[in-house]
Amino acid sequence: MCGITGVYAFNMVGRISMINVNNATMALDRRGPDFQDIYNDNIVALGHRRLSIIDTTASGHQPMTDESGRYVIVFNGEIFNYKSLKQGLMAKGINFSSSSDTEVLLYLYITEGKDCLQKLNGFFAFAIYDKEEQSVFIARDRMGIKPLYYMNDENRVLFASEMKSILTYGIEKNIDYTALYTYLQLNYIPAPKTIFKDVKKLLPGHSLLIKNGKVVTECFYKVPFDKNKYTSLSYGDQKDKLFQLMEQSVQRRLVADVPIGSFLSGGIDSSVIATLAHRHKPDLHTFSIGYKDEKFFDETEYARLVAKKIGSEHTVFSLTNNDLYKHVNDILDYIDEPFADSSAIAVYILSKETRKHSVVALSGDGADELFSGYNKHSAFLKMIKGGIAAQAVGTLTPVWSLLPKSRSNPLTNKFRQLHRFGKGMKLTSKERYWQWAGFASEPDINRLLSPNTLSSINRQNYLNFKHNILQKIPEKEDINDILYTDINLVLPDDMLTKVDRMSMANSLEVRVPFLDHEVVEFAFSLPVSSKINGHIRKRIVQDSFRDILPQELYNRPKKGFEVPLLKWFRREMKSMINDDLLRDDFIEEQGIFNVAETRKLKRKLFSSNPGDVHARIWGLIVFQWWWKRHCT
Repeated sequence: MCGITGVYAFNMVGRISMINVNNATMALDRRGPDFQDIYNDNIVALGHRRLSIIDTTASGHQPMTDESGRYVIVFNGEIFNYKSLKQGLMAKGINFSSSSDTEVLLYLYITEGKDCLQKLNGFFAFAIYDKEEQSVFIARDRMGIKPLYYMNDENRVLFASEMKSILTYGIEKNIDYTALYTYLQLNYIPAPKTIFKDVKKLLPGHSLLIKNGKVVTECFYKVPFDKNKYTSLSYGDQKDKLFQLMEQSVQRRLVADVPIGSFLSGGIDSSVIATLAHRHKPDLHTFSIGYKDEKFFDETEYARLVAKKIGSEHTVFSLTNNDLYKHVNDILDYIDEPFADSSAIAVYILSKETRKHSVVALSGDGADELFSGYNKHSAFLKMIKGGIAAQAVGTLTPVWSLLPKSRSNPLTNKFRQLHRFGKGMKLTSKERYWQWAGFASEPDINRLLSPNTLSSINRQNYLNFKHNILQKIPEKEDINDILYTDINLVLPDDMLTKVDRMSMANSLEVRVPFLDHEVVEFAFSLPVSSKINGHIRKRIVQDSFRDILPQELYNRPKKGFEVPLLKWFRREMKSMINDDLLRDDFIEEQGIFNVAETRKLKRKLFSSNPGDVHARIWGLIVFQWWWKRHCT
């Protein structure tokens, strides 16, 4: 796991950017604290920060050049099947000077060109420079686990693992107000957009070729999904197949020359990963995070049950609201593009503590999006099936709107969910997905933004962007349509972004076995009935591993990896909200938001009926902090 950056100069003006390559590489120091180096031949400059995982010796350092000197690579990620690929290359007469997966990737590309991408099992963002052709080939892994930002103009192409590295090149910071409009709804910015007009994210499963003054992107992978063609395996055989694929995936991800641990939240997904990992790594260390002050959010008792059953060395980090507050400045400083999934706070602290014991951690991320694990999936199923109960909830929407709604206790959280469901019943399938994916509606954002900001938004650009995201949801959706959209939106742009940024802020590599492409493809060969019904979510995941997990994990409400924001905002964060980031005179001077609407949000936050407003407040806090840091 590492950080990469680079410049391709088309002319002398572009070459001026190369003076910033060292600073751009230094900006990625947390992604790679172990080593830094730069390659520069006045056409292409490549920078690399290394977090040593496989072959920790100097022979694994990057930028790495092949034996002939023609090709140079910078690589962020891991190729888990590199040993078998290496054997195939050695059979062709290729000699290796290191034990690293980087060198295997380099020679695989030299041998097979872009077709090498189809053979890789892993997660990656890499760039390979061909000096003879004067071309650079860049690629991002199938699921978007590793990030890649880029921008190009008539003078140069810049690329990097993080926005903060791109910014060191002195680019124009022109805010994309269409991206901001979307961010304020979702609390993150979907690819390929970023907060700046001129910077893009390379989409998952895409490559980019720079050659002859042109920049061409190409899709090399999409998850195969045909809703009219599902596996013919019986449900029993499906369970056996999933168990086999997951065990193989976990085993692949135990390859490392440094200590490996596993996150263990107490939920089914991380418990599956930790249990399978322990079968192949008896000295596995597991890590959990809990909340001393908020038992409603705490699942550590279930994590302890799993750790006890498998016999792992287990560490629990039990936090107070003050512990969360102590880390907020560091987290906000590290966020270099507005991103406001509040559970990033917990991931940051978990990663920080885990890094004291391990360099690599396994995670259960991805299972919810593949196998239908979220509350919204149950809501969609109820909506699709209809019936008296669903109709009753919709009919009572005016009642739900009057009741107190909050995530802070079970009853008010239920009122919140019923209200969202009732409002969703009135929408089209696409609009229902969009509404349930976010925290604010378009009318909400229209009221929040100032008239000048609204006039800066290209309405057609926004509608086209939204249409592209939702294009796979038909008029009459089923759950697999929803899951397919989740893995192309929520998974890469929210969940994986959160884990990548917060783990890398602490120089910790996180591996996600559920997102092995063989597991993903199997998941989309399954009918909806194998994933969810009226009684159970992630049915096949729960059933496949029932015999090896503690029974107490079953038949209990799902808890997301949430942070108890409400009390935190009303106490420790109150001054930051009222007297700094959202104070009236600052809002007026800034000119982006409508001060009357921000006042209204603050009043709701401190009322007895906050609903989901804390998520919107967090989105504003993140943006305001980012704006003060990067745009003033």
